[in-house]
This record gives sequence, structure tokens and C-alpha cells, in this order.
Amino acid sequence: MQHNFTTLKSHYRFTKDDEALLLQMKSELEPFVDEFLEGFYEFIWNFGETADFLKDEEVIARHRGKIREWYLNLFSGTYEASYFLKLYKIGEIHVKLGLPTHYVNAAFNYVRVFTLGRINKQYSGNDDLTDRFKAVEKILDINLDTLTSSYREEEMGRFLSLSRIEKTLLGALKKTSAYFNYLLAGALVMVAFFAVGLFGYDVYLLFSRQTSIEQGILTTLGSLLILWAAIELIHEEMRHLRGGSFALEAFITLAIAALIRKILIFSLSSTKAMDVLLYGVLVLCLGISYWLIVQRAGPIKK
Repeated sequence: MQHNFTTLKSHYRFTKDDEALLLQMKSELEPFVDEFLEGFYEFIWNFGETADFLKDEEVIARHRGKIREWYLNLFSGTYEASYFLKLYKIGEIHVKLGLPTHYVNAAFNYVRVFTLGRINKQYSGNDDLTDRFKAVEKILDINLDTLTSSYREEEMGRFLSLSRIEKTLLGALKKTSAYFNYLLAGALVMVAFFAVGLFGYDVYLLFSRQTSIEQGILTTLGSLLILWAAIELIHEEMRHLRGGSFALEAFITLAIAALIRKILIFSLSSTKAMDVLLYGVLVLCLGISYWLIVQRAGPIKK
């Protein structure tokens, strides 16, 4: 432990002068810790899954106390083995809870922006303002490095615990999954071309007067809606190929677009009233599903 934390500090060129500057700033920043906490929790509630980890008022209160303690310890001026051991345990707890590293990194961005902004107000015009900025940047980077090391060790431990057959199978599955994702992307491009063809065919029917003007316009609008949904689906699949999550809501959007096209066509026929009603119910169900998915992934306010 002695070697690890001293090496870590040396890699970041974290010196005794940095420690002294951080300790000096503690008394100036401590009165603003409540402001920091209010902004911090407002920030993390925007992650969308925060409620899964902070489930009730008791847990939130305990977590708030821990965050307060951690933030003030940034300016303790003492960064020895016990300090880094606490950080490492925090990282282990994050791993056990399944907290994504993205949330940790994003939260640190808030801490960085708030702290540097407050220091700029408190020490603006001081000759050592830049040194204070550097000291805060270093201790935050050291904290983030230590916290995320738990994730790296957990991932490495899981991989090393696999047998040779399991590692080979895992590699083969990853490659197969990648090939199918590319196949899906190609299929979506093909669907987009078919949607363009459908739009062109509807325009042809409209101008050749094989359909009424009213029906032709509604059908063409429906085709455009399907084309738009297909393009959005391609964009979402591109994000998925770059490492993003699978966007189920994009497929629901395409299904809704196809049903709306049917409704636009059938709405002109009095004999299709029951079909229009059934399609309307399906659109409503899909719309509710879309809303639930977006609410689950989007901001959750307490």
C-alpha cells in the first residue's frame, strides 16, 4: 500500500506544496459544502438510474453524509495510506452495487466544475490562483484514478478466472455479435431504400391519378413518416455499433410510423372504421411503451 499510493502521487506530481494549498482552502470552501451537495444531487438525479441506487430517504441521508465527508477530505492536507484505503473501499462498494463507471466520471465532472468555480471566486486576483487550480485538479484525478481502479481489477479478475475454453467461447461470441450487428445495420439500410421506393411509388400513383388526391397525399405522408423512422433507426444502430446501448424505442417508433400510415389510408373508408379503431389501440399501446422506456432512460426527478 505504501508503494502504491506514493507512486500514484508521484505520477501526478502531487507535492507537499499541493497538500498545503488544499489544506489552506478547506476553511474557505467548507461554508459552501451544502451548496455543493444540493447541486451534486440535482446533477446525479439526471442520470436516470440514480433511484435504483438511492432507494429511500434513509439511504439518501447516509449517502449525503458520506459525500460530505469525502468532499471535505479532499482538502484535509493529509493523503496517506488510510486516505487511499477509504477511496479504494468506496470503489469496491460501487462495483458491488453495479454502479456504471460512466456515472462516477460524470459526477466528478460536476465536482471539478463546482470546486474550480468557487476557488476562482474566492481567490481571483491572487498570484497563486493557478497553483490552487492545479492542486485541486491533481487530487480529483488521483481520487478518480483510485476509485476506478476497483472496476479495472474486478473486470480483470473475472476475465482471469475464466478457463481457456470459456475465454475462447467469449471471444467467438463477441465476434459473432459484431457480425450480426453489421448485418442488422445493412438490413436497416435496405429497409430505408425500400421506404424510398414506397414513397416514389405513392408519388407515382398520386400524379398518375390512380388514387384520389386526398388518399394520395395521406399515403405519401405515411411513406415519408416510415422513411423518417427508418433513418432514425439507422442512426441509433450506428450509435450501438460505436458502443452505445440498444435503442428499443427506435424500433417502436418505426412500428408506430407504419401503423399511422395504415390509419391514414383506412381513415378515408367508412367500411374500415373497426380497422382504424384497432390500429389506433395498437398505436396507443406502442406509445405508452415508448413513453415508459424513455421515462426509464431519461431524467428522474426526486
